[in-house]
Amino acid sequence: MTNHPTPFNWLSIGLLGLIWGGTFMVVAIALEGYGPLTVACARTTLGAMTLLLLVRIMRRPMPKDLSVWRYLAVIGVLNTALPFALLSWGQQFVPSAFAGISMAALPLFVFPLAHAFSDEKMSLRKSLGVVIGFAGAAVLVGPGAFDFSQGSLALPQLACVGASLSYAVSSVLTRRCPPVDSISMAAITLVIGALCLVPAMFIFEGAPTWVDSRAGYAIVFLGLVPTAFAALLRVQTIRTAGSVFMTLVNYQVPVWAMIFGALVLSEALPWRFFIALALILSGLAVSQWPSLKTLLKR
Repeated sequence: MTNHPTPFNWLSIGLLGLIWGGTFMVVAIALEGYGPLTVACARTTLGAMTLLLLVRIMRRPMPKDLSVWRYLAVIGVLNTALPFALLSWGQQFVPSAFAGISMAALPLFVFPLAHAFSDEKMSLRKSLGVVIGFAGAAVLVGPGAFDFSQGSLALPQLACVGASLSYAVSSVLTRRCPPVDSISMAAITLVIGALCLVPAMFIFEGAPTWVDSRAGYAIVFLGLVPTAFAALLRVQTIRTAGSVFMTLVNYQVPVWAMIFGALVLSEALPWRFFIALALILSGLAVSQWPSLKTLLKR
């Protein structure tokens, strides 16, 4: 089944690009006062509470089929708990711009996964784009990708790339999931993520306390905007336009991440970041050329 993106789908892609592009900056600010698991747990829990309240107010139906709950359990781990924890931990050591650029690699993972497990098949053009994009990802991580000596940034960098892979798998699973209300789906996946992260936070970082600084407000923002609101918008977009269409958001995310990182956090941006971004976006452009032509026509 091939879905044709609507004007609302294109608007959603633009808004998600801006929101998620700024998320890495906000996570970096939250890490000024909290540990990585606390940041990941707080944004997931706040997002879950917000969407559960919305489900109740709007009287949205909850799934009854056990097979749907199995899908949602896995999606909840792969789309919230695991990537949120990996990104928060990785951003303690690498610039927020790096984390943002690593998210651009998401479609490079989605294309082969969607080909194998969904109705969105690879082609020669998409395969070429994936090769170009992976070359950019290799440049981004750099020659020290597997240098795990003390002081190396290999693990934090691979954690960010691993978060991208986790998102890609969850994106394809979201597409394959049996029919379920999109708001309920977003809420349940966040609840699953919170159930995973709350115990981990208490075990490794203890009970959090309010930090009366921009770190505290960053935590609240993370839970409400890029987590609750964006999770709802993401699910709706994937289920109506497809997981491959959803990857178009990644053209914008790294650009906004670099802009916010440089202007707000005064991060240094080495030339390697720009070369990697150019290669990754070129790979995406080759892979997504028909969609890009549609966008230009609109």
